[in-house]
Amino acid sequence: MIPGIEFGPDHKVRLPEAFNVAVPFIDRHIDQGRGSKPAIRTAHETVTYAELAERVNRAGNALLALGMAPGDRLLMVVKDCPAFFYLFWGAIKAGIVPIPPNTLLRAPDYAYMIDDSGCRLVVYSREYAGEIEPALRQLGAKAPPALTVDAFLAEVNKASPSLVPRLAAPDDDCFWLYSSGSTGRPKGAVHAQRDMVVTSELYGVRVLGVTEEDICFSAAKLFFAYGLGNGMTFPLWTGATAVLDERRPTPDSTFETIETFSPTIFYGVPTLYAAQLAALDAKPRRLESLRACVSAGEALPADMFRRWKEKTGTVILDGIGSTEALHIFIGNRLDDHRAGTSGRPVPGYEVRILDENGDPVPKGESGRLWIRAESAAKYYWNKPDKTAETMVEGWLNTGDTYRQDDDGYFIYEGRSDDMLKVGGIWCSPVEIENCLVGHPAVLEAAVIGYADADSLIKPKAVVVLKQSGDAGASLTDELMTLCKKSLAPYKYPRWIEYVPELPKTATGKIQRFKLRD
Repeated sequence: MIPGIEFGPDHKVRLPEAFNVAVPFIDRHIDQGRGSKPAIRTAHETVTYAELAERVNRAGNALLALGMAPGDRLLMVVKDCPAFFYLFWGAIKAGIVPIPPNTLLRAPDYAYMIDDSGCRLVVYSREYAGEIEPALRQLGAKAPPALTVDAFLAEVNKASPSLVPRLAAPDDDCFWLYSSGSTGRPKGAVHAQRDMVVTSELYGVRVLGVTEEDICFSAAKLFFAYGLGNGMTFPLWTGATAVLDERRPTPDSTFETIETFSPTIFYGVPTLYAAQLAALDAKPRRLESLRACVSAGEALPADMFRRWKEKTGTVILDGIGSTEALHIFIGNRLDDHRAGTSGRPVPGYEVRILDENGDPVPKGESGRLWIRAESAAKYYWNKPDKTAETMVEGWLNTGDTYRQDDDGYFIYEGRSDDMLKVGGIWCSPVEIENCLVGHPAVLEAAVIGYADADSLIKPKAVVVLKQSGDAGASLTDELMTLCKKSLAPYKYPRWIEYVPELPKTATGKIQRFKLRD
């Protein structure tokens, strides 16, 4: 139990009227005797809970000393390192609103976010200077002050180690996350003080079973809603240890981190799991510390689930979440999982599948997925039309198409905008993609609609192979035959194009709209 915080039998959280979320995530560990325990481990340093609490206080005081005031917004373009924690929680404790955007963007994207957010300060890792500094120059007189992380840490070292938390209501603005932009311009999703409490308890503890004995390693980066929970809020909520790796996640780097730090929970995305499986074919690795693996970002193919279990002895728990919901809201569990599905709703999350008229569909039929949750974003900043379209009477329109099988498992069929109508029948691109990646030569696949000679839409597959030299007419015939045998006849891809890589967001989501364009 955490003092002052309760979850009822309906899984709804009860918080004090005057609240600052940094207290349960950071400060309480000192009172509960974890001061000397590692909170963060990296290749370069270990930070204890006591050191984390002090540096969070110093960071909050440094931000105030730099002229920021409660309610101001801080854009923090920071790599996965302890300074991310200091900035994020220091800002929140001081009443400042942190905004950690994607660290893989370009100068025009950052210029847009700096301008759109109206932030009063930018702090950035020096690795991103080549994009941040041109963005600031582009804004000219409108640009806010900016500091590198190293310069900010110099201010942190001079600041007071004591900071009284600025109290707020549980539903007051706390932090923002920008959407990944898989369908266009990113949108600033405004999250409340309560939201991290909800996801950390309902998914982190009650579904995944994270405890203070766990060591958590997320290949998904902290700027991603999924990574923020995996690599920061879940371990801090439970008193566990977070392992951070600032490098770009590859099979070699992630396996090296697992072998070095022995995490008990690993969080990845399907693209990475596919590459890891290919690497394991060539060289076995020591993964025995893992008790659970988690996947989100895109649907995990059933064949990938099967092959990972055969190779490692562990299961990958697939789930679906979103920036707006903050983390996974439908997920598989260690004691209740089914390959090729997103699992069942997380406790406390209401889920419904609706047709085009807004009516619930029967089990087995496809429709748009809506959810209701206490962790849902309050609104999109400066986007009233998008807010009204997505956030309706407490429900969140996920934009995903789903169906539910007879046993209650939810099956992802793609983004609603990606669904295809072939011969007058709705067709899921994900179903075809999952069939294609079942072929031993295929690493990844994306399916889009393409007009034939009669201007009728048919499925077209864009495929990445494990070995590029395998491409050819015979493989194309094999793949088409596989789909014809495994799927309804109208679903097979009429064309197959081989490419070295698929366009994706930094969070691993395939950008099918770029393939269509």
